Amino acid sequence: MGKFDRRNSQKMKRRKAQVKKKERVVRQAQASSKKAPAAPAKKTAKKATAAKPTPPPAPPSSPAEG
Repeated sequence: MGKFDRRNSQKMKRRKAQVKKKERVVRQAQASSKKAPAAPAKKTAKKATAAKPTPPPAPPSSPAEG
């Protein structure tokens, strides 16, 4: 590409840096969870939505209607 690559703009530098930062945080979180599995209470509630309430199953429709 070269000197006038549009992805070398300040906006793209910020976006790429943000992506790298997020990947770095994820890697550090995975590494720390391997080291200390006995301390799960220190986790922050960023996006910990693993226990989503599931909706009740819909009642089966009877095929002999009509």
